[in-house]
Amino acid sequence: MIKIHPTAEVQTENVGEGTQIWQYSVILKHATIGANCNINFNVFIENDVKIGDNVTIKSGVQLWDGIEIDDNVFIGPNVTFTNDLIPRSKRYPEKFIRTKIEKGASIGANSTIVAGNNIGAYSLIGAGSVITKDVPPYTVWYGNPAKQKGVISKEGIIKY
Repeated sequence: MIKIHPTAEVQTENVGEGTQIWQYSVILKHATIGANCNINFNVFIENDVKIGDNVTIKSGVQLWDGIEIDDNVFIGPNVTFTNDLIPRSKRYPEKFIRTKIEKGASIGANSTIVAGNNIGAYSLIGAGSVITKDVPPYTVWYGNPAKQKGVISKEGIIKY
């Protein structure tokens, strides 16, 4: 069963079984959300966004056109994504830059993911990090700009 809070505005019909969408979230018509996801309070999801199964998106996250999130990903509170490297008011690119978050990755609270930088499978981004380049699978990154600080197993064991 899909659970949608009465204050949420969900325009898409592409929501998987078992997904919960909480208060004051807005999801546009062409977005796709997988099964068993948890979309927390005050999340905005644009049209050209694909979210896999078992994804957690914490409060205050905006997912802009061009973002793809694989299965079992964790997006912490207030993570910021961009999709335009040279934004200007009332001027839109022909196509937004694509960003992919691969299976099992975790992104800590208040991190910023600059457009076009992909996050590898099972990688871990520390809270407050600014990602300015691709993150390889099974790596640990943090800082501003973020740098690789270690490796991590699928089970979450970190080696520095």
